[in-house]
Amino acid sequence: MIVNSITITFTDMKHLKIHIDINAELYTKDPESSDLGRNIVTHSIDMIDELGFEAFTFKKLGQRIGSNESSIYRYFESKHMLLVYLIAWYWGWMEYTLVFSTVNVKDPKEKLEIAIAILTRKVNRDQSFSYINEIHLNRIIIAESAKAYHTKGIDEENKKGFYATYKRVVQRISDFVLEMNSDFKYPHMLISTVIEGAHQQRYFSKHLPALTDVKKGEDTIVQFYTDLVFKTIT
Repeated sequence: MIVNSITITFTDMKHLKIHIDINAELYTKDPESSDLGRNIVTHSIDMIDELGFEAFTFKKLGQRIGSNESSIYRYFESKHMLLVYLIAWYWGWMEYTLVFSTVNVKDPKEKLEIAIAILTRKVNRDQSFSYINEIHLNRIIIAESAKAYHTKGIDEENKKGFYATYKRVVQRISDFVLEMNSDFKYPHMLISTVIEGAHQQRYFSKHLPALTDVKKGEDTIVQFYTDLVFKTIT
């Protein structure tokens, strides 16, 4: 079964294999096709989270994984393309999470509440993808993803579909908003604001807490954006 960027293979009645499909133009060789490729992805996530995108290099990654720098270039032509790949994978994973969390939910309000929580809550590890640390990847999305978008090449990359998964996530939840209020004029602006704003608040809560209203023992970020969305659309 294929749901947009998600391929689901049922191995038996109790087990299924989930694969996040990524635009093939983002890599030179599919990193999921080999142990080395998966190792590149695993350690690049850890290192970008640890060092920051500017300080991260393929030379340092090669040293970490015990491989030649040239072998990494066989999978990704640049660290920019690697970052865009990670962004695409993350939003494909978010789409998978949204689909399976809401597929049997009929009530529009409940469906939208679930979607907002998924977008704004803290991320946990997903054991369906053993070589991806989703917690580290989420921190990269929060701190580094704008460096992929704010480039001179963004329009050409957009034409190639590099950010299609992100746009599909926004579209899915915009449709949930319109189920609640079909006359609401700004669903895409609202949902993209929720996503980017929640990321900023997560970052502020860790580094600049005076800019937030985060309270110990409460997920006030989820509460705030849930309240914001429903008061805005009703």
